[in-house]
Amino acid sequence: MDAETLAPMTLLNGPEDRPIAHRFLAGTEPAIVFLPGYMSDMAGGKAQAVLHWAASQGRACLLLDYSGCGDSPGDFADGTLSRWRDEVVALIRAKGIGRAVVCGSSMGGWLMLLVAEALPDAVTALVGIAAAPDFTDWGYDAAQRTELAAGRTIFEDNPYGPEPTPTHAGFWADGQANLRLEQGIAFDGTVRLIHGQADADVPWQVSLDLAKALRSADVQVHLIKDGDHRLSRPADIAVLLQTLEALSAADKVE
Repeated sequence: MDAETLAPMTLLNGPEDRPIAHRFLAGTEPAIVFLPGYMSDMAGGKAQAVLHWAASQGRACLLLDYSGCGDSPGDFADGTLSRWRDEVVALIRAKGIGRAVVCGSSMGGWLMLLVAEALPDAVTALVGIAAAPDFTDWGYDAAQRTELAAGRTIFEDNPYGPEPTPTHAGFWADGQANLRLEQGIAFDGTVRLIHGQADADVPWQVSLDLAKALRSADVQVHLIKDGDHRLSRPADIAVLLQTLEALSAADKVE
């Protein structure tokens, strides 16, 4: 069964009436909420696999495209972590989700921390997939940071497509205002972090730094020696789904 049949794509007016494209599958909680990475969307392989796994388990699931990404209207240049966090929070509330496991891929692994802060009573667990918290701090060299601080957009080679990857000054500045690794992260729920040691974009040590920064004692890091940044191979996706299955089983025991 395809995604459109399982959960038809619809638009919901989010903050400032921005239409946010999403797919929502009704089911038992905690719902699985999947947050894509930078310039990614809910059509990706991991998001689709999570949706189909949730359907097989009778679990609620929410996929979405941030404004300016995928099927959501808007200008990508206006996107920031704070803006996209508010859109995710608005969707979770609009769908009446009372308990959620938030899965974040790459940038989504930073965003999931901000969503958990905004919804402390709803977010019960976090699953990071090559999570990239604070990448505006460690992901750019001094010359790039100077350009961004001056309000200019920078462009980098894109290994996943023909067009260069932009970083806009507004996104960078907002990221710098939302750094979390040094200050600590006040989350006490279950956290599972999956990272490939062949990741050329986000060093796998970032997941270790994140594990240390989290206040929770229930944090595990799963390293995949030959895993790249996307972690989209069948074997990698199997690890993600096994992680969700284990969390689901633990929730039932509780």
